Amino acid sequence: MKFNSILFAAVVATSAVTATTTYAGNSTNVALTSALGSVVGTAVGKQMGGNTGAMIGSAIGGAGGAAVSANKRDRTGAAIGGGLGGVGGYTVGKSMGGSTGGYIGSALGAAGGSVLGKKVSEDRRYDDRYDRRYNSYNHKRYNRR
Repeated sequence: MKFNSILFAAVVATSAVTATTTYAGNSTNVALTSALGSVVGTAVGKQMGGNTGAMIGSAIGGAGGAAVSANKRDRTGAAIGGGLGGVGGYTVGKSMGGSTGGYIGSALGAAGGSVLGKKVSEDRRYDDRYDRRYNSYNHKRYNRR
């Protein structure tokens, strides 16, 4: 019964987040879905495998939530950041505030990590484009006749 109530709460929270963040920025959507995915993953993992399962679930949930809402170019960076942030946040929150602290830490870590991973991915793409534009090798290669 407890597991059913967790799943029901996750569905209600997902619909509420989707309804309220329709016009929010892309980083906000990535943070919210990653946080929600991490909390749900933590709850499911804890039911299945204790603390180790909760850590694995928070990583998978945070990465999955970030990957779902990020755009195609930044999906990998956001997923890696969400997964690592979820695990780190759960570990720190669990040691500081017990089970509830683990859930809160998982949500905050996944949200911050996914936004940071998305931003790093965007910056790398911009830097690569800038370097390609002014690279003398590419200039010679593409302007030959």
